[in-house]
Amino acid sequence: ASPGTPLLYILRNDLELNGPKFGCGLDQCGACSVLIDGKPARSCSVSVEAAEGRTITTLEGIGNAEAPHPVQQAFIDEQALQCGYCTNGMIVASVALLKKTTNPTEQEIRTALDGYLCRCGSHTRIIAAVKRAAQEMAG
Repeated sequence: ASPGTPLLYILRNDLELNGPKFGCGLDQCGACSVLIDGKPARSCSVSVEAAEGRTITTLEGIGNAEAPHPVQQAFIDEQALQCGYCTNGMIVASVALLKKTTNPTEQEIRTALDGYLCRCGSHTRIIAAVKRAAQEMAG
């Protein structure tokens, strides 16, 4: 790939990892988010050159149907999605938040998810899912 190719294109088109979605293509909606070295990043605005040598984790690497991550399971249990388009970004951001803050307040959750757009209005269920995942991860 050309060094300037967006990471998102390689993930989806070449590697067939379809967790990250093409949303806005302008680094604004968060649908394309991945974890790069454990931190959320918008893969539509990260070039493959900038990603070289770094650890990239997509939604598929967080968990799967047989062994979902607690955040993924909480999203299912709380029905924290409608169309599902924002779900990738919301889960990626939530996983990153819970790695650094094990018992976040509602305001910390809202801050961590600020900039991840959900057009269906599932925000209250998403926040409930993150709280639930935090409780389950705490034991």
